[in-house]
Amino acid sequence: MEKIDEMDLKILSELQEDARKSLREIAEKLGVTEATIYNRINKMRKMGIIEKFIPVINYSKLGYDLIAVIGITAKGGKVVEVESLLAKLPNVTAVYDVTGEFDVIAVSKFKDRKSLNDFVKEVQKLEYVEKTYTMLVLNVIKETHMLDLKNLFF
Repeated sequence: MEKIDEMDLKILSELQEDARKSLREIAEKLGVTEATIYNRINKMRKMGIIEKFIPVINYSKLGYDLIAVIGITAKGGKVVEVESLLAKLPNVTAVYDVTGEFDVIAVSKFKDRKSLNDFVKEVQKLEYVEKTYTMLVLNVIKETHMLDLKNLFF
């Protein structure tokens, strides 16, 4: 299996900053050829490191200002089933299999309290859901799925 190196990390960092940058722009900034950038991006796509090129959407500007973090306890041995059902729900942005008090943490976004209330009641009705614990986010300090590749500690 191929490995990634410092140049790959620099390319990833550039793409995280703006995935619409041209190969030429990235190549000029990093001091390599466009072919090098093209080949390395394709290598990382084949390796599964780069899965998609997607826009980062400000959901708050679309009216989705209410964020809920929901802890869920599943009935004996049915965590995977609960996670699978949650992952299919349209308001859910993340599903985590966790240790601790809950089996699953789901992060969801809503336009209003009624939508959140309806959602929580639907989750509570899901097969194998034993209990839920809903926390509302008061302020978003940081929200990203990106790591700062330029400053990571290895």
